[in-house]
Amino acid sequence: MAKTKSFLVRDCIVVTDSDIQRPTEIVQSENHLDTQPLSKLRDKPFWIWDQIKHKQSNRANKGHCCFNHIIGLPRKDGVRKPMFDYERMLYKALLEPGYLNGNASLHSDDLNNIAHKFKLKHLWVKKATGLGVTEFNQELAIKLIKRMKALFANLEVTFDSKETVLELNGCTIEAYPSNHIDAFRSLTNPKFILIDEGDFFRKNEQEDVRHVAERYIAKSDPFIVMVSTPNAPNGLFEKIEKEPFDTCIYKKIYLDYSFGVDKISTKEEIDKARMSPSFEREYCLKYQGLIGNVFSQLSIDKATSFPYNPDNINPNAKKSIGIDPGFGSSNFAIVVTQLVDGKI
Repeated sequence: MAKTKSFLVRDCIVVTDSDIQRPTEIVQSENHLDTQPLSKLRDKPFWIWDQIKHKQSNRANKGHCCFNHIIGLPRKDGVRKPMFDYERMLYKALLEPGYLNGNASLHSDDLNNIAHKFKLKHLWVKKATGLGVTEFNQELAIKLIKRMKALFANLEVTFDSKETVLELNGCTIEAYPSNHIDAFRSLTNPKFILIDEGDFFRKNEQEDVRHVAERYIAKSDPFIVMVSTPNAPNGLFEKIEKEPFDTCIYKKIYLDYSFGVDKISTKEEIDKARMSPSFEREYCLKYQGLIGNVFSQLSIDKATSFPYNPDNINPNAKKSIGIDPGFGSSNFAIVVTQLVDGKI
């Protein structure tokens, strides 16, 4: 098998090579790996979506029925979790060209009529908090690779690559933080790019990372997957969401909190989350980005309850001007205040 290079950019993953395997195929031994443990994965499917067939295969193979059961199912609070229907949706969207082709609706009646016109392999996924598929620093890039390496702990497979790199099955997966896009510009033959939480990139990074990712389409035709909880209006995700169906290169999938109820989340957990002022953004896919962490919502509500006339300017009152340059995802802002009767 040809040497495959896959690069993982934090908030963006890239895989490179002309001979990458499909997810349903099994990993073979490669550099620095013990070949015997990985042989358990050979010829096993990623997951068996038919529940009856899956149970039969699980019994017949003594638990070694598929990739996920062999490496160990994901857990939440110590409880093993299977692959859910919304994860199958993502799986099919990646591997089946005629599935959800570029349409922003999951239930469009026109899908079957237009599917043959497109063979898209790029996904745009706006998701609720907690619906993992999956900041901007090197530490988080390291953690992401560490989690991927930990998937093979049950097989007692160890890796001697550096902390931002995973080499497996002739494929190199490398993580880059979003504030080091320059290192992402000169990849050799990328095959898979994941942009994770891209709507929370700094403004100057959002368009840059998209341009760098999409420039590889003509070069190596990679999969491009953007996944994020929505942030502020007019950001990367809202711009793509508003692109017309007939010109957008991404299949669009919306995963609000309802997809995960009684699966990854309980109704009680969702009820608790409703008490947060950020619930609409974090769970209902609404662009807000207007709630910060400097002032509590209680203090904001109290301040707005006082009578206030912006045209009433006291020339003798003390005044101050505050300037926020907006280096992050916020807009540039200037705030002018005055102290009157002990209140600002």
